[in-house]
Amino acid sequence: MGIEESTEAPPPRHIGIIMDGNGRWATSRGLRRTRGHREGIEAAKRVVLAAIAERVPCLSLYAFSTENWRRAEEEVSFIMALVARNLRDQYDFYRENHVRVRHSGNLEGLPEDVQQEIAIVTEETRGNKAITVNLAVNYGGRDEIARSVSRILASRTESALLSPVTAEEIENYLDLPDLPDPDLIIRTGGEHRLSNFLLWESAYSELYFSDRLWPDWCDEDLQAAIADFKRRKRNFGGMR
Repeated sequence: MGIEESTEAPPPRHIGIIMDGNGRWATSRGLRRTRGHREGIEAAKRVVLAAIAERVPCLSLYAFSTENWRRAEEEVSFIMALVARNLRDQYDFYRENHVRVRHSGNLEGLPEDVQQEIAIVTEETRGNKAITVNLAVNYGGRDEIARSVSRILASRTESALLSPVTAEEIENYLDLPDLPDPDLIIRTGGEHRLSNFLLWESAYSELYFSDRLWPDWCDEDLQAAIADFKRRKRNFGGMR
């Protein structure tokens, strides 16, 4: 008698998470909003470990958007310092758990120390294989598409400048064109919108919305989102 093949649906190849609710988590407890951002980093580490356990190869975390610069200067400065410090402080976490860190977003628009830390951690974790974690910092989907088109035009000869830009070209010039499109986009914190996250890449992503604020997220929350994803039938514009 032959061995039965598993019929379990595979995990998502790539999950994107809009990590919403840090500030509300803190203010609801009478704490400064900055405390919520600290707790958000701990939630991110829990979810990265859960993603590894669930055999998810790629995880994109929306850490700071191009629109977040509109927040209070004190909060923005704190977040930038927190990003720079934690990229450095989490080296042991990346090494012990074989996490490769990458970045998407407008790198040149970030403070120099943040740029340097991103460059160092992406290089030093290049060989890690358990999971790729893409940190979307100073990221906006519209901005990424615009920068992609600018790269296309910069790469063309003068005689080809007026040729139509194709979807394939845009895809090839995105920030991380080698990553698979996200199968699943998760948003925490009770809001139901993409907020300019992975607009090109999420054309056929499944969407999952959670009322739970990001600092409260743990492995069980990610497991529930993946279980929901596995129950869905994906058609990519075809017939059911």
